[in-house]
Amino acid sequence: MSRVKVVDELCTLSLPAALLGERWTLLLLRQAFLGTRRFEDFQSAMDISRSVLTERLATFVDEGILRRVPYKDSRTRYEYRLTEKGLDLYPVLMALRKWGDKWMAPADGPSFDLHHKDCGGDVDVKVECTTCGEGVGARDVRVTRLR
Repeated sequence: MSRVKVVDELCTLSLPAALLGERWTLLLLRQAFLGTRRFEDFQSAMDISRSVLTERLATFVDEGILRRVPYKDSRTRYEYRLTEKGLDLYPVLMALRKWGDKWMAPADGPSFDLHHKDCGGDVDVKVECTTCGEGVGARDVRVTRLR
């Protein structure tokens, strides 16, 4: 069986990794999912420099992950809201959180839990087969080259 090569190839794992694979980017997404919308609120919640925040927000707007929405204060300013593309990143962040809870949490456990608003149940991330619904791990998957 031949191995799938991805070296020097643009693939659907390397492209998002290039976009999301920096600390501030993931923290910015976390804050957006927690409901942060305004520049000053992102800055104070993350303790990030204005220049870095400006750059990350612009990248997310350019990539269609966030959209700028005007609001009136004493002057017209902008909020940053998740787009459908941005909302689709939720399972990615939850998978990273689940891994972090298992392998990197402090001795007294994670700092927060997630619960379903409607029923109060715990929230989990699963990878499963779309045909039979069985949960799958890395050893249960066969990679099929498409091109």
